[in-house]
Amino acid sequence: MSAFPTAIPVSRVPDPAVAPGLGWGILAPGGIARVFTNAVHRHTRQHIVAVGSRSAERAAAFAREFGVDRAYGSYLELVDDPGVDVVYVASPHSEHRAQALLAVAAGKHVLVEKAFTRNAAEAAEVVAAARAAGVVAMEAMWTRFLPQTDVIRQLLDDGTIGEVVTVLADHGQYFLPDPEHRVFNPALAGGALLDLGVYPISFASFVLGRPERIIALGSPAVTGVDAQVTAVLQHGPARPAQATVTTTLAARTPTTASISGTVARIELGGADDGPFYVPVPVNVISRTGERLVRPVDAIAGHEGLCHEAAHLAQLVADGAPESPLLPGAETVEILATIDEIRRQIGLRFPNESRPPTVT
Repeated sequence: MSAFPTAIPVSRVPDPAVAPGLGWGILAPGGIARVFTNAVHRHTRQHIVAVGSRSAERAAAFAREFGVDRAYGSYLELVDDPGVDVVYVASPHSEHRAQALLAVAAGKHVLVEKAFTRNAAEAAEVVAAARAAGVVAMEAMWTRFLPQTDVIRQLLDDGTIGEVVTVLADHGQYFLPDPEHRVFNPALAGGALLDLGVYPISFASFVLGRPERIIALGSPAVTGVDAQVTAVLQHGPARPAQATVTTTLAARTPTTASISGTVARIELGGADDGPFYVPVPVNVISRTGERLVRPVDAIAGHEGLCHEAAHLAQLVADGAPESPLLPGAETVEILATIDEIRRQIGLRFPNESRPPTVT
């Protein structure tokens, strides 16, 4: 590239209201399910037609709040509903594998909250089952489907920042230590890595792919889950770059991300903009200080969850087997990276259907 550009590329992400409407079932009506449902109702043609919970009362309360037609007191009833095309799995990480497989076995497409499963072996099992059944199974790593991410993809593909050298990303939140809270509960696959760290690790994967070498340090919480983790991911020799990712349950960190290249860098997030994984301005800064800024999208905050729902609906309408933006193989690779970090810091969860392995 001979000169710094005069403009940032335009996002190619379609208006989420354009995607054909499907019938969605909400499995586990907790906090993130509420945020997802609100975003879908406001910005897409998708229809939440049913909700399922282990508690009939909880399902009924969610249905009343959001005007959902049918409420079920079991997950099996939800996935067996003929009006449900897609199941959104919003339960704790420990339940994702079994519940995704339940939906797939019923012939439903499935959107599974991040982290997709507890480990790479479980993820590979779900991906293989979905392919065999001819349904779409996609991780709800919603940042991948935002318009800003498509802009960053174009900047990388166009060589705007030169050869990537360093990726930095962090995600830390403060949680009052409480053994009963899901993020501290080993049985629910709690801890910083799967709940928060998956964001910076997925970001590094988006930019650089799967690392060839990983060096990790971790500190445990009183319950044994990971309270803090820092990992360095080495890429090369074909692409000699490094990523440093950090995550913690013990402090509210800046939660920023940057991609530094030989020509320029991309910066996301910060005190004034919010965490890097939500809709934020995209800053491109050259080596000599020239700056381009792409403003934040009109669909702001967690309402950006609407994009992942619209993307999956369009995949189904097009007969596509999986997302080109986050294919199943990459979801498995991201969890393989987390598995290796877990191995190095000695993190194991009780009752994992298959132990974490590194390939």
